Amino acid sequence: MANVAPAAPSSDPSGHLLPAGEKGTEDVAAPPFSPRGEGARRADEGAPGATKIIKQDIRKHRADKTDQARALRRGETEEEYHLWSDLRARRLNGYKFARQVPLGPFIVDFLCREQRLIIEIDGFQHAESVADQRRTAWLNASGYSVLRFWNREISRERRSVLETILAALQGQLEFSSEMPSFYSPAEQR
Repeated sequence: MANVAPAAPSSDPSGHLLPAGEKGTEDVAAPPFSPRGEGARRADEGAPGATKIIKQDIRKHRADKTDQARALRRGETEEEYHLWSDLRARRLNGYKFARQVPLGPFIVDFLCREQRLIIEIDGFQHAESVADQRRTAWLNASGYSVLRFWNREISRERRSVLETILAALQGQLEFSSEMPSFYSPAEQR
């Protein structure tokens, strides 16, 4: 706030004009505007000059990933289309799914946020992919379980796929060391 000359009219907090000189010439520190949630973050930042490590929110909006996810939704495969028709609008026992969701540096095919379950549909190019293994490890470390299916399973055995997804959502599916890439539970569960 700037100093107000004693002869200049000013207003009180209600917006009414005060006679010249009614308001003092001292600056009054007004609390800064704080959007919802900002105050709590600022309050625990610690002493001035102290460094604090803030864990990055992997769900944070990133325009480039959002645009990429939109393009993937527009160019979905036939298998993604068929599975999405069974998962959308809470059609699978009331569980809500989203498709092509950006999570950190990745975009996942289908995500049930409530149960932190990711469904990936893979083609032959993903067979024993080291990049997919790293991706799954990163998603698991972030608290998400990953369930993978082959394209041909969606085309030929969709009912079995849906039953498997439902079993994972209800906690009835266990990790198998024989097929570690099939179901990868989150480390924090």
